[in-house]
Amino acid sequence: MSRQLWAAPAALLLALALAACGDMNRFQVASPAVPLPPAKPKPVVTSTPASEREHERILATYGGAYDDPQLEALISKTVDRLVAASDRPDQGYKVTILNSGAVNAFALPTGQLYVTRGLIALANDTSELSSVLSHEMAHVLAKHAAIREDEARKAAIVTRLETDISNDSDFSALALAKTKLTMASFSRAQEFEADGIGVTIAARAHFDPYGASRFLTSMERNAELKVGKSSFDPRAQDFLSSHPATPERVLNAQNIAKQYTTPENAERDREAYLSTIDNIVYGEDPSEGFVRGRRFLHPKLGFTFQAPENFTLDNTAQAVIGVREGGSQAMRFDVVRVPAEQSLGDYLNSGWMENVDKASTEDITVNGFPAASATARGDQWQFKIYALRFGSDVYRFIFAARQKNTESERNARETVNSFRRLTLEEIQAARPLRIKVITVQPGDTVESLSHRMDGVDHPMERFRMLNGLDQHAQVKVRDRVKIVVD
Repeated sequence: MSRQLWAAPAALLLALALAACGDMNRFQVASPAVPLPPAKPKPVVTSTPASEREHERILATYGGAYDDPQLEALISKTVDRLVAASDRPDQGYKVTILNSGAVNAFALPTGQLYVTRGLIALANDTSELSSVLSHEMAHVLAKHAAIREDEARKAAIVTRLETDISNDSDFSALALAKTKLTMASFSRAQEFEADGIGVTIAARAHFDPYGASRFLTSMERNAELKVGKSSFDPRAQDFLSSHPATPERVLNAQNIAKQYTTPENAERDREAYLSTIDNIVYGEDPSEGFVRGRRFLHPKLGFTFQAPENFTLDNTAQAVIGVREGGSQAMRFDVVRVPAEQSLGDYLNSGWMENVDKASTEDITVNGFPAASATARGDQWQFKIYALRFGSDVYRFIFAARQKNTESERNARETVNSFRRLTLEEIQAARPLRIKVITVQPGDTVESLSHRMDGVDHPMERFRMLNGLDQHAQVKVRDRVKIVVD
């Protein structure tokens, strides 16, 4: 994103100002023009074949790039301020906005930075976004990505050697666990270091240094809302995660911010930020399939299905995942390649899943589509699996239950039987949710505003989370807030 994207308005204002001065003195002899010093060239990002391959993989995983010139201009201006305040103003950066509702950001060693529109929609001002950008810049400056690559390569070699010299599966598993633990600890240290560098850069650039702790808090609340009451909480694996527990990071970021006396011109830039993100797409892009409540719809491929009651659906890059409240049941929906000449029953017994009961395999029909079902058993889970042929594709439903019972059987059966073609009207009506920025009017409350949210679960909690409001905070007249609309 070029500096010209945001410098043009400033140049126009300067030209208008000079024109006005000229008009006042139009009968006077013009003074010789004073030459301006040449502008310093903006640092460029040098790509490599490896980084280009990674870039293409990232785009494929996160739905491609999201095109929004105004948002790109805001980010470019913010990055320029951060670069000027960093210890390496010669390091170039290129930011790509990813067309994904996930809340994520990351960096490549070359200076290529990535932020999802889901993350941008969650932030409430430019200082919060700057904390994310400066954090990712810190990963580049500290060469974390390159170090992590080297550590991963060494870990793979060690694991392979230890596996080769031992036929003891327990020994091999222990070696692998130790390797993962070493990598995880190293990554946690990296994250804390990047937080420290990032907050420092943001403070030097005269952004509110507390933007990082505010945004980390919003990320934690977003994660809690996404997980709900499920025992499949991904943060439960934090000990082997590449990121530290968010409460620890919040406290760390707050302590670092306290080291800086916020200058009078330190800014959150809330009003300009909200104006820029007004109408940004929220959640999933319908062209790639999306969740509405318990229903999953894919307008491009032309099908839909509905999950059981008390299930929460999540459309990930690899599959649609559903989890029942409490975590006693779960489901996965994805697409696989099956040769046209192979029967669906044979596919279910082809070895892609262990412990399938071949005697349970049954050929069935689902709303006119050929399908097959079978059961499988694991140490702690009971599985019901389906394969369904829809056109040239085969879709899998995998249902898992801690205990096989009437409810789990009914949930699996009803979900599969809800798979059907979308009508033309449904396809034409499918459009993305968007963020709409509105002004609080007299009489508006958190409760009344949350009722205006469309297509989202837990509207009141989501409204508070999107606007950085804690459990007891109320909106104020003339405040600008975000709501989600269809």
